[in-house]
Amino acid sequence: MTSGDRLAGKVALITGGARGQGAAEAKLFGGHGATVVITDVLTEEGERTAGELGCEFLPHDVASEQQWKEVVAEITDRHGKLDVLVNNAGILHAARLVNTRTEDWDRVIAINQTGVFLGMRTVAPVMVERGSGSIVNISSVAGLEGVFGSMAYTASKFAVRGMTKVAAKELGPAGVRVNSVHPGLIDTDMTTDFPKEQMLKTVPIGREADASEVANLVLFLASDEAGYCTGQEFVVDGGMHG
Repeated sequence: MTSGDRLAGKVALITGGARGQGAAEAKLFGGHGATVVITDVLTEEGERTAGELGCEFLPHDVASEQQWKEVVAEITDRHGKLDVLVNNAGILHAARLVNTRTEDWDRVIAINQTGVFLGMRTVAPVMVERGSGSIVNISSVAGLEGVFGSMAYTASKFAVRGMTKVAAKELGPAGVRVNSVHPGLIDTDMTTDFPKEQMLKTVPIGREADASEVANLVLFLASDEAGYCTGQEFVVDGGMHG
């Protein structure tokens, strides 16, 4: 990672930051001058990651409206502002339509969809008041096309894509940008049980991505370099969705 100042002076909140893509984003953001706060339900891992990266950690269930209020209030009390939100927290659930239990559907939607909605709704007034901000919602290639055997997950990621577009239109006049990122096959703990050999046949580049390759795109969208980008899908999937 090359140090820089692309996020100098900015305060960033990254959900699901204890490991994987969230931790990679936090590392990169910190290296580019941001004050980084990571949140997660994985308290021990989150505290350990924060210690290793020199950032802050707050325990946080993104499906909880009250916890969103508490986290954003804590950050603004400490730092006086919040410039960047990365809605990274999410879970994967693989099941065909007829095998998707209602309780599994509800859990995926609560975290992947409602969590993103609550995050955007909670930070929007803070960013609007300052007249600037960047929200980056992590969706998936499953938010661009139907993925066999992932009914709940695909539904939630399509929802993230749609909510991003609505929020971008509503918040754009106030100087707040909102974009979605759509990763493909990424080497993280969440994809450990994927049938990767079969899936790699659909990836023209022929390999899975490192989490840092997603983080590089998120860094761009969080920075002022992406000042004219809003309401858009940014795909990082090695050509899987083409």
